[in-house]
Amino acid sequence: MKLIASLLVVLFVLLAVAPAASAADGKGGFMGFLVGCCFGIRSGAAYNDGKDLHWREWALIIPFAGIVVAILNGVDGSSGLTAKDMAKQYGANFY
Repeated sequence: MKLIASLLVVLFVLLAVAPAASAADGKGGFMGFLVGCCFGIRSGAAYNDGKDLHWREWALIIPFAGIVVAILNGVDGSSGLTAKDMAKQYGANFY
């Protein structure tokens, strides 16, 4: 119970600090914080560049289904899939 309360306190502090730490040009902010925190620095940087999150990235946060998507991501990575391939398939809005 103390762990959950501590995590909530940290979350509220970050909610208060993250918007103030955003860049003046509109990049970053709370959504940039969430994307970077939940999906990693590469996704956070891409989001700040104006790219949308792919459905596979959103699916990673769903319990159990995220495991299946993570395995599919690993299979695609081991087959040599590149960002250029993904851009051809899904468009430049994502990659």
